[in-house]
Amino acid sequence: MLLQVDPAPAKFSVERVSKTFRRGRVETHALDDMSLSVRQGEFVCLVGPSGCGKSTLLDIMAGLCRPDSGHVLCDGHEAGEAGPDRLVMFQEAALFPWLDVTGNVMFGLKLRPDLTRAQRREIAGHYIGLVGLERFARAHVHELSGGMKQRVALARALAPDPDVLLMDEPLSALDAMTREQLYVDFQRIHAESGKTIILVTHNVREAVCLGDRVVLMSPRPGRIREEFAIPLARPRDVNSPELARYATDITVALKDYMGEDVAE
Repeated sequence: MLLQVDPAPAKFSVERVSKTFRRGRVETHALDDMSLSVRQGEFVCLVGPSGCGKSTLLDIMAGLCRPDSGHVLCDGHEAGEAGPDRLVMFQEAALFPWLDVTGNVMFGLKLRPDLTRAQRREIAGHYIGLVGLERFARAHVHELSGGMKQRVALARALAPDPDVLLMDEPLSALDAMTREQLYVDFQRIHAESGKTIILVTHNVREAVCLGDRVVLMSPRPGRIREEFAIPLARPRDVNSPELARYATDITVALKDYMGEDVAE
């Protein structure tokens, strides 16, 4: 289903963003004139082939990388450098092995200097419960499975209460059964937290399962080629026939765009 224009104001947006990387005489044109608006509480998934600039765009959104041109806005204001308003969940959990689960989640709350240690512990406990790890609050990293580590990373990212949560293929390294369970968990947590989430993935079914909207990017230089609304009821089953139909349509469109760029 092609997306219709929504007049609601954007919570987060990139406007005409372009980025070129230069190493010696070699230039890599990663992004070209990218514009994207995301509404409050929306879950948007960016999909495209490897090397299309998805992660570069996410880094620019997070303030970890500056665009050559264009703007990143949050609530209509220039977002600026990285800060607690936009937090990133990466492919690797990147937890601190010398801290237990509670300590890892509390570490993210150091971004909130207004909180006492007792308040940070209370907030950490809430988000540990939200991701279903109450029984493992005192466990250390080596005692956790891959899926549990990613739940801790999600709790750590949510705890400082960012305006926007950015996810860079956080499930790509996990086995299929763990991913499917986390699809269920991510949908529940999104519904309960109401967060604005932007997820980068190369997995079309994952995007359809999680996203309110799926945005397709072209091969390098990355451009937005098409957007699909996903009006399926939640919670969604990644293996359902209805979801598969949307995934098939998006995959066909993505392959068509890749073919066009090769022909050019």
